[in-house]
Amino acid sequence: MTKNETGFVIWLTGLPASGKSTLARALRDALAAEEIPVQVLDSDELRQILTPEPTYTSEERDWFYSVVVYITGLLADNGVNTIVAATASKRRYRQKARSRLDQFAEVYVICPEDVCRRRDPKDLWLQAESGQIGNLPGVNAPYQEPLSPEVEVDTTELAPREAAKKVIKTLSGLSLLPVYPGTPR
Repeated sequence: MTKNETGFVIWLTGLPASGKSTLARALRDALAAEEIPVQVLDSDELRQILTPEPTYTSEERDWFYSVVVYITGLLADNGVNTIVAATASKRRYRQKARSRLDQFAEVYVICPEDVCRRRDPKDLWLQAESGQIGNLPGVNAPYQEPLSPEVEVDTTELAPREAAKKVIKTLSGLSLLPVYPGTPR
């Protein structure tokens, strides 16, 4: 990589517990197998540092996603390929990332609400429904689906490895990734 090359950014968006973090790890592993290094920024992990006691208010979300875009921009500007696993419930959050980043791809991680509720490892859906936390997309705050993501994957139909292969193949075909696993170099 030359000094002036920027890293690519793959932003995984979808309802809470739709499989974004799991897909991010599968993508990281598949790309690493092709010797393409990536950094995963998972919103759950970032929240532990940036908002250790999250309130999930609209104001906090606006600030949080501005910081995520800023950090992602710094990484990309320095040639670091990045996968962001973050709901980013408002289109404007993702549009801000798209406007800021040169090599950006949005991946819509599709999963029905009832499946998200069953999968939810942090019980966020239950907490939001009982009023313990506010503004959870899908429960008491809207989730604005992407209008034209580069890729859509349904995590009820595809296992993580297959979903990662679909993402990589599609983004490689769009010249947003350098190689599709198994493609001759």
